[in-house]
Amino acid sequence: MQASPSRASHGDLSNFPHMAVGVMGSAGGELSPETRALLRQLGREIGRRGYVLVTGACPGLPHEAVLGAKSAGGMVVGISPALNLRDHLVNYASPSRGYDLIVYTGSGLMGREVENIRTCDVVVFAGGRSGTLGEFAIAYDESKVIGVLTGTGGIADHIATIVKMVNKRTGAIICQNSDPVALLDELEQAYRRNVLPRYLKALREQQPDGVLER
Repeated sequence: MQASPSRASHGDLSNFPHMAVGVMGSAGGELSPETRALLRQLGREIGRRGYVLVTGACPGLPHEAVLGAKSAGGMVVGISPALNLRDHLVNYASPSRGYDLIVYTGSGLMGREVENIRTCDVVVFAGGRSGTLGEFAIAYDESKVIGVLTGTGGIADHIATIVKMVNKRTGAIICQNSDPVALLDELEQAYRRNVLPRYLKALREQQPDGVLER
C-alpha cells in the first residue's frame, strides 16, 4: 500500500490523519455502466493508497466509490443529511453498506454540504446535478484542491465553463483528468505542495494533545 501523503517523509506524523478525499457526484438519474465503473475504480484507488474516502452518504456515483474503496480495504466516512440511522435509511433512502462511520448532521440535503466539503482535504467531482453544483460552489469559494473526473457527464463536464462564468479568483486549485489514477496523482501533488505545508506548520507550533480550557 502506498503511504498516505500526510504521513510520508515528513518526520513524526503518527498522530496526523490520513488525507481525506471527498467524492461528490450524481446520486440519481441516468448513470451509465461505464461511469459507474470509473467511480468504482476511483474508490479502489483511494482505498489502496490509504486515503480516507468521504461522501455525502448517498446512492449513485459516490456509492460506487464507496464500494470500490471497501473492496481495497479503505476507510469510508459518510456525511448524512439525516438525524439518525433510521432517518437516513427510511426518509432519505440512503445507503449504509460500506461505511465505517456515518456522521448525522440533521441538516438536510443542502444544509449538510458545508460539512461535507470541509471534512475533505481534496474533493473529486463526477457527473452531478444541482446538489453537486452547490458542493462545487462551496469547494471553489473555500479554496479547496478540486479534482474533476471528466467524461462522467453532468456538472463535471462543465466545470471549466462554470469557473469562467463565475469570474472570481478564490485560490482553488482544479485538476481535470478522465483517468481516476492519474487524477489522484495530480491531487496528491497539489495537496503536498499547497495544503500539507500549512498543516505541518500548525503541528509544529501547537500541542498535539491540545490545551486544557481554563
